[in-house]
Amino acid sequence: MTAAEFGDEPAQLPTPRSRTDFAGRVWDVRTDEVVLPHGETVTRDMVLHHGAVGVIALDEDDRVMLIKQYRHPVGMYLWEPPAGLLDIDGEPPLLAAQRELAEEAGITAERWWVLADWFNSPGGSSESFRCFLARGLAPLPDGRPIGDGEEFDMPTRFVPLAEVLQGVLQGRLHSPVTVAGVLAVVAHQAADWRNLRPADAPWPARDHLARTGRIRPATGTDT
Repeated sequence: MTAAEFGDEPAQLPTPRSRTDFAGRVWDVRTDEVVLPHGETVTRDMVLHHGAVGVIALDEDDRVMLIKQYRHPVGMYLWEPPAGLLDIDGEPPLLAAQRELAEEAGITAERWWVLADWFNSPGGSSESFRCFLARGLAPLPDGRPIGDGEEFDMPTRFVPLAEVLQGVLQGRLHSPVTVAGVLAVVAHQAADWRNLRPADAPWPARDHLARTGRIRPATGTDT
């Protein structure tokens, strides 16, 4: 295997039994019995997730758009890029990212690329995440729409990329989208942006999740 071919490998181990223990608003919890290659059968709980997208919106002064949002599971306000669930039936990831950028930050972008794809917590969740880079930013004429819940009042701020990077490296910023997205931007910038993928690049890892029944069905509406 060459360096260009090195990567994760899809697999579908035998799963003789499966049951849904919890069906929630955003995710389900499923218990599978899995037969491992050496013959042992183990029981694994997993969070069945829609998947999500996020946007590193970088302006002409190398500043990143961040949003301050309350995250109840960790009991903290986190500074993170615009992001949201892939929970609208048939909505392409790029369109979802463009919608989230408009809804959460009140801005649009002329140019889009894929920065990185990852699984947020593969030991327990099927959540797949695609992070985009957006450039050529402009404010919406009417500003950011007013949301509800935790999104009712979310302060936004353009922060210098170098300052966000220091916050990540010093352990002051914890959102996985902030951490992985900013590190990806810095790596791509160091390579003079040569390794960016098109905004509509294939997403084989998510395709695998869909083929093997690991994506929670879309609701048909944005939640």
